[in-house]
Amino acid sequence: MQTSYFHNSGRLSRLILRRDRLRIPLWLIIITALTLVIAFAYTTLFTTQQEIMVFAETMRNPAMTAMMGPGYGLDNYTYGAMMAHTMLVFTALAVAIMSIFLVARHTRRDEESGRIEMIRSLPVGRLSNLSATTLISLAVNIIMALLIGIGLFLLGIESMDLQGSLLYGASLGAVGIFFGAVTALFVQLTANTRNAIGYSLIFLGISYLVRALGDVSSEALSMLSPLGWITRTQVYVNNYWWPLLLTVGMALAVTALAFKLNSLRDLEAGLLPAKPGRKTASSWLKSPLGLALKLQRTSLLAWAAGIFILGASYGSVFGDVDAFLESVEMYREIFIIAEDIPLVEQFIATLMSVMALIAAAPALIMILKVKSEEKASRIEHLLSRAVSRKQFLGSYLLLSLAASLFMLFLSALGMWSAAAAVMDDPVNLSLFLRSALVYLPAIWALIGLTVLIIGYKPGAALFSWIYLAYSFIVIYFGEILQIPDWLARLTPYGYVPKIPLEEINFPALIILAVISIILMAAGYRGYRQRDIQLSG
Repeated sequence: MQTSYFHNSGRLSRLILRRDRLRIPLWLIIITALTLVIAFAYTTLFTTQQEIMVFAETMRNPAMTAMMGPGYGLDNYTYGAMMAHTMLVFTALAVAIMSIFLVARHTRRDEESGRIEMIRSLPVGRLSNLSATTLISLAVNIIMALLIGIGLFLLGIESMDLQGSLLYGASLGAVGIFFGAVTALFVQLTANTRNAIGYSLIFLGISYLVRALGDVSSEALSMLSPLGWITRTQVYVNNYWWPLLLTVGMALAVTALAFKLNSLRDLEAGLLPAKPGRKTASSWLKSPLGLALKLQRTSLLAWAAGIFILGASYGSVFGDVDAFLESVEMYREIFIIAEDIPLVEQFIATLMSVMALIAAAPALIMILKVKSEEKASRIEHLLSRAVSRKQFLGSYLLLSLAASLFMLFLSALGMWSAAAAVMDDPVNLSLFLRSALVYLPAIWALIGLTVLIIGYKPGAALFSWIYLAYSFIVIYFGEILQIPDWLARLTPYGYVPKIPLEEINFPALIILAVISIILMAAGYRGYRQRDIQLSG
């Protein structure tokens, strides 16, 4: 490839940093802080070697192996091995998602918006944008690896030495680099951002499932997954570095292929042939709601499959839940609240709060599509015809509300179906459904807040994600980190009763629903009155 292909890549890299001066630090701070806080929390929750060894025995459960990866060093379990075994895979998923969105945003999305065409009119190379994005992805993951590695070592926790800590951080960085490369490849194959991100996330989900199945049944199968590679590092025990070389090596190969394909394809086109559409649109597609569903269909199906599988993975541990909870002090503190309620039902209540937080993500994605369509200057074509702003926003709002209900239903169904397969005396499906659906008003409150932001200040839409992340931290890690109750009350999830541990608090749920309606109505008013802008 000619050197001119990469002309001014450095300047484009600085432009990317300028545009993401808030997003990138926010990702780094959240991932690093959570890693360090959880590592420290383990030392306060497991105070004796006996408690640690009891926890190690629970890690021999095939269900736990499928969720977290194969256990190692279980005969002499340490804080370091515990941290790496329980958190490495889940943190790697977050890092992979970060890289997927980073690369897609500055490649395919910029092509769709016409930004790359404008940049190409300047003295830049044909591959400069992809190379700049790749460099930023590489730099972000390296910085994150160093922050986490050095941070873990500076905690001064026994068994978390410098080599193991750096390997832990490097493992996460390698995963981020690999999935950034995979996204760059899908960008060349697909013709729009939705498919590029969708296929990348599907590949991530398949990687997790292949690793889970392989860790339980076949070493060879697990080695087909990049997530399976990093679990073989055995951080803080044997500290194998060869899986990182394999991961980075494969990332380089995928990146080279992405560059080659980028040099061959036309701008704003994908190499995969587009499926021919219908000659005439259906009556359903001619409606604003039908169009919204068509645009969000791939994302909706991907999230539905992911949430069902996640619920099933949680449900798969229900067979040994009694022994699991009674044996470990940490889980007794988190899950065992009422002595007169079966442990399994208490376990359901806590897990459903986590699933409800995750289920809010696709609902927010659906409603935030309004902002992205406006930013891409696509809604002008609709609003110039017989489509009102009320109809347009209402279509996406209805889709978002329906998605929240659908995702909660799937989370309950997935958890129940797996639990019923492993339990001698399965819990009734109705309990799972009640535990899940009680969170609907809380998710609707988040949707209402997002509608309000879209109506008055669409540029602040990132706040919705920050607020959801805050909710996740205080609800999921509240007991572990001993977060005060008043902080939990700053999120709508803090007012939702945990069924069946608590009675349904209808006044609180009704108030949440009313607040949601007020926020949505206010957002509607602002959206109908403000100017439609080319950027938020």
